[in-house]
Amino acid sequence: MSFKKDFLWGGATAANQYEGAFDVDGKGLSSADVVTQGSYENPRKITWKNPKTGETGYVPLSMDVDQMNFPENAVPAVLDGYYYPSHKATDFYHHYREDIKLMAEMGFKCFRMSINWTRIFPNGDDEEPNEKGLKFYQSVFEELQKYHIEPLVTLSHYEMPLNLTIKYGGWKNRKLIYLFTRYAETVMKRYKGLVKYWLTFNEINALNFSGYMAGGILNPTSQDIAQAAHNQFVASALTVKAGHEIDPYNQVGQMLAFTAEYPYTCDPADQIKVMNDMHSSLFYSDVQTGGRYPEYKIAEYKRNGIKLDDCPEDYDLLKEYSADFLSFSCYSSSTTTVHKDQAATTGGNFVAGVKNPYLKSSEWGWQTDPCVLRYALNVLWDRYHKPLWIVENGLGARDQVTEDGKIHDPYRIDYLQSNIKSMKEAVDIDGIDLMGYEMWGCIDLVSAGTGEMSKRYGFVYVDRDDQGNGSLKRIPKDSFYWYKKVIASNGEDLSN
Repeated sequence: MSFKKDFLWGGATAANQYEGAFDVDGKGLSSADVVTQGSYENPRKITWKNPKTGETGYVPLSMDVDQMNFPENAVPAVLDGYYYPSHKATDFYHHYREDIKLMAEMGFKCFRMSINWTRIFPNGDDEEPNEKGLKFYQSVFEELQKYHIEPLVTLSHYEMPLNLTIKYGGWKNRKLIYLFTRYAETVMKRYKGLVKYWLTFNEINALNFSGYMAGGILNPTSQDIAQAAHNQFVASALTVKAGHEIDPYNQVGQMLAFTAEYPYTCDPADQIKVMNDMHSSLFYSDVQTGGRYPEYKIAEYKRNGIKLDDCPEDYDLLKEYSADFLSFSCYSSSTTTVHKDQAATTGGNFVAGVKNPYLKSSEWGWQTDPCVLRYALNVLWDRYHKPLWIVENGLGARDQVTEDGKIHDPYRIDYLQSNIKSMKEAVDIDGIDLMGYEMWGCIDLVSAGTGEMSKRYGFVYVDRDDQGNGSLKRIPKDSFYWYKKVIASNGEDLSN
């Protein structure tokens, strides 16, 4: 066994981190457009203003819900004196032809990107879509088609119309089910024949730790998060239904953030903690891909007094129109324990854990696990038996341009070698049905976690710094040529 002949090698990006042009051609403000730059030591901030008093301020974009307390009557807003990385990002909007040509040179079979909802419906509840926004993405998809690159399109990637947060309270409001489904139907009809692979919500389980980023909710409660998740599940099911009706070739998948979690000790309590943590994360795929609410979550809601605003038809939709495939991000593993006083902590994709003494860590605290993709693929395949797709995996690092204008990134090649080898073992040894692999941030973009440019992921360097300065010139790194060879060999040649 080996990778399929039509294995979808490529890379991944997100509009709010890559596209820029935040106020061009009728685009409205998104929830990401009011989030400032941060760093590993200092969290990003959501800026706000009080329309009644004129007062302004910010709250940290934090995993700790108690820290995200918006004052009464405060609404997220763009303020003078702050730097918002999404506003220009690395300007795919004006460089898409150049960037897609570079992807084609590497041999990409697929490019994962997102549509910025506010470029289509600037306020989210507009009566008519923005034609200039529709034309932009049509041009992008036609350019991809020219090079025989399949787009994988995420409909909402950590952004949504800011108006829907302010006016409706974000995804805790059932009205967003209709508004999102209308948006999805609009773009699916417009791009029929150009796009057949779709994802609804990026890392939907991020609702667990960022109700604002994943759901546009200010000051979220456990009740709000449960309701937002339910509303997104129903919207996803309706999108699957619409996608199949609009074009029978459409496949609509789920996108999950997966972090392999290991017990730190052999104390059985650590294993139970791992189980509970996995329940918290995989609940989202149990519903969206598995088609039903699991018993453990029903019992949890009952214990905590959570009651959903739902109807019987919701559950029929979830069962009948579950995701066609399960895509996921996976960068590293995490270690957990009830004995926190015995272990050092480390970082990760918004989530901190206990440091694993057997693994190396990056400057940002992410640990490199050479077995993680094989582990992740087996867990998800055994649980769902639906086609899987790795749509984010990569290494953020500080890249330096040498005097001769080149970027040598052997650390990125080493990381990808071990991860692709792990993925290959899942296919060769375990027989996993794997659709493709999209390396995250294939062309340098802004980090979602820190808002920095210096935390680079790409095969292509973009001349832009943490303060937004630079020419935006694109320069292929050493990993560019290495990945080109990997794709040409369909994953058989991983040598330096």
